[in-house]
Amino acid sequence: MNLFDEPDDHAIGRSRGGLSTKIHALVDGKGRPLVLLVAPGQGGDAPMFTHLMDHLKIKRAGPGRPRTRPDRVRGDKAYSSRAIRGPVARSRDPGGHPATI
Repeated sequence: MNLFDEPDDHAIGRSRGGLSTKIHALVDGKGRPLVLLVAPGQGGDAPMFTHLMDHLKIKRAGPGRPRTRPDRVRGDKAYSSRAIRGPVARSRDPGGHPATI
């Protein structure tokens, strides 16, 4: 298979082992997926954070538009850059940003 023959939406990237793909997930407190995005395997995790957050929609119990900001955000070291911590700290999240992990 030739990487250049694949359409862009297949998200196939190169790694030392060959061609690869990453699945980025945004989950709720019980581990249930809220957002799933597929990206090329050689891409970093931190650049996908804004894409994950942009696709987040949390249904409300009653009428109204879905929420787009979570109550808390948790992540591992891949998401601890200043570019991510700044917006998260300025949101409604009181200290649950990735730097605490």
